Amino acid sequence: MNHRASRAGHTAWCGRDHRCNLGEHRSEEIVVDIAGRARAVLVRVRTTTGREHAEVRVRVALAPGEVAARRQLVGLLDDLRHTVTRAAIAARPRPGRTR
Repeated sequence: MNHRASRAGHTAWCGRDHRCNLGEHRSEEIVVDIAGRARAVLVRVRTTTGREHAEVRVRVALAPGEVAARRQLVGLLDDLRHTVTRAAIAARPRPGRTR
């Protein structure tokens, strides 16, 4: 099966269960778990308009001290900004190439 919608309207990656609601299709969760430290969950989503998105939830244990926790948050935000920017740039078509 290809990545396009099947006859039932689901994609090949769609979870085909309660995750699909109101016409939206959602993949199974991909989980990265570092026990006691961090957890990230990624879900691929196709909206009713056909637009696809990556939905990412991240939970990171913060240091008990305020200064260290703020330093972690600044680093996390900087890393997220870089990751989101890189993903957005990768989605743009390259000059002289067709999709």
